[in-house]
Amino acid sequence: PPPLLEPLFPPQPGASPGFAERVRQHKVRLEWVRAEPAGLRGAVRVLNIAYEKVVSVRYTLNGWASCAEAAATYQPPGPADGITDRFAFLLPLGAAAAAAETTLEFAVRYRVAGAEYWDNNEGKNYRLRGRQRVPPADGPPQDPDSSAWIHFI
Repeated sequence: PPPLLEPLFPPQPGASPGFAERVRQHKVRLEWVRAEPAGLRGAVRVLNIAYEKVVSVRYTLNGWASCAEAAATYQPPGPADGITDRFAFLLPLGAAAAAAETTLEFAVRYRVAGAEYWDNNEGKNYRLRGRQRVPPADGPPQDPDSSAWIHFI
């Protein structure tokens, strides 16, 4: 089976208390991520400062020796709060992330009204570690005590 990308941060920051306030204060925040066979899928919330905006995710699989950037796309309808917008992204990791020892790092960039804002997990970057999945054992499940004898007197 393909390796599993395991987040080294809470994968649902948007569900934590005070998330909306952090978006207001920092202008951009990761909302959630999910590892899928196609890559890493996620959503970002940004403060709606102006109509025209660009959201992207910069990522690396080799400790920033090289990096790539994936555009995030606007997701209508916007959140019900009326002051933020949601953007979705997919990092197409493919064979590059096939190694079990891979570490994926990324940060989110938000460009709006001539300014640029980043969410880099408080300076630590968002990191996910590749972990090899253990294939299921062949045959029926074994009862751990199946070889034990029970004696009745």
